[in-house]
Amino acid sequence: MNSMLIFGMGYTAQVLAGRLRTLGWQVRGTGSVGDLAFADGAAVRAALAEATHVLSSVPPARDGTEPVLDAYGADIASSGVQWIGYLSSTGVYGDAGGAWVDESTPVGRGRRTARADADLAWQALDARVRLFRLPGIYGPGRSALDRVTEGRAHRIAIPDQVFSRVHVEDIVSGVMAGFAGPSGAYNLADDLPCSQNMVIEAAARMLGIAPPPMQSLEEANLSPMALAFYAENRRVANGKAKRVLGWKPAFPTYREGLRALSASTSPNIAKPAPDAARTDQR
Repeated sequence: MNSMLIFGMGYTAQVLAGRLRTLGWQVRGTGSVGDLAFADGAAVRAALAEATHVLSSVPPARDGTEPVLDAYGADIASSGVQWIGYLSSTGVYGDAGGAWVDESTPVGRGRRTARADADLAWQALDARVRLFRLPGIYGPGRSALDRVTEGRAHRIAIPDQVFSRVHVEDIVSGVMAGFAGPSGAYNLADDLPCSQNMVIEAAARMLGIAPPPMQSLEEANLSPMALAFYAENRRVANGKAKRVLGWKPAFPTYREGLRALSASTSPNIAKPAPDAARTDQR
């Protein structure tokens, strides 16, 4: 039986775990919705000894340290698992001024230096490692439809600002395609980088309500985290994952993704408060 050990059972990892379990996999994981306590070294190492696959969705801690590598990196590297995965971020590429970035683009030039350091550290850990660099993630309970409905959406007047995004189900299919693919880094993004305003406007049309007013960054009074989101501008290329892994996004643009979410009656994924080892996990 294939067995996956997941460090950080966050939003994306829960969707992956559900898919694997339907295929007969055993899945264990750390975090408040997992069955293992991150700090219980004996239990985690016992699960690792039984695992065929290991995935971490845990980002660097606020102080820049890498919790999983610090606590269990040596154990993972010396284990007999077939496959090691890490959910990284396209934020490692930094600001590209709206240009395209791919896996050959240097990392560590942006605001997320700790993310870039973690990305590189996972690459250096072992030859079995696959990194999946993710842009903005959306899916059930976590999309422009939800933000518009709840009055949390913004339209910001920044000319030529573009972002990439990816549906959570396409992340899952990309990770699973990586089971048989070669090691290395892969961008999992949809085919249509575009402005956030376009997505918000499409969501408002689907809901039959007026979109939020166009504002400047100052007028929007965004949080520091949200402001940082607008500080970088890039288009994420996904050609390597398509070519090497045979991956094809089921939701190639936000249009298909939002339509599917609008028609869906699936329950929201549980989103518990993160613990110390799972801050901002994917």
